[in-house]
Amino acid sequence: MAAQSLWRLFLRVPSSSPGLTAVATARRKFGMSCQMSFSIESSSGSGSREFLGLSDEQLVNQCEMSTFKSSGPGGQHRNKRESAVRLKHLPTGIIAQAVEDRSQHKNRASALARLRTLLALKGPNLAFRCFRNSVDLDTYSPPRELLQILPSKSTIRASDCGPQIGPNNPKFALGMVGLLDLIFAVEGSISAAAKFLGILSTGALSRLILSDDSLRMAVNELRTSKGLKPLK
Repeated sequence: MAAQSLWRLFLRVPSSSPGLTAVATARRKFGMSCQMSFSIESSSGSGSREFLGLSDEQLVNQCEMSTFKSSGPGGQHRNKRESAVRLKHLPTGIIAQAVEDRSQHKNRASALARLRTLLALKGPNLAFRCFRNSVDLDTYSPPRELLQILPSKSTIRASDCGPQIGPNNPKFALGMVGLLDLIFAVEGSISAAAKFLGILSTGALSRLILSDDSLRMAVNELRTSKGLKPLK
């Protein structure tokens, strides 16, 4: 229940945001199903990719940051200082927060990383994950950001891409956008996506997806909707 509550909060987009219109209806309570419809239009056209290309400093400058005392377990000193951090991205209304560390600086970094992940999970118009950038599989060529997160053994990964970028790198979110776009285009088939990415082993692509919890959740949500088994 706690994780579901977090996602429900973080994916909120206010209808008052410039250029965005949103309609959402939800019913939730003990024993009741949750039903939600959501539509978003953006006048910018650039969507989440524009924000993900910003440096940490530039992205933070677009946010309203607040600090607060976190509640819950964590020892007698946890609530004595306002170390928890909440970031509200003003252009989109997305909220990310971190409470787990006693250091406000570390919580700020964690909240910023989560904000990048939430932006990556959105489509080109900052809608929910079911709305992705369209991919023409007949002429498909992976974007450079995606190539940078692929395993080094990928046959289409050029040497000038540098070392493989992992989930702890801020640029990973940009690669995640490209990977999700492709996986949605092949309707959740990991083997089909692996062929387009020059990855000889389906297991290698699965390990890449499983390396990031948010990426794993997004892919498994799609696979479940298509009647496919979730990755573990």
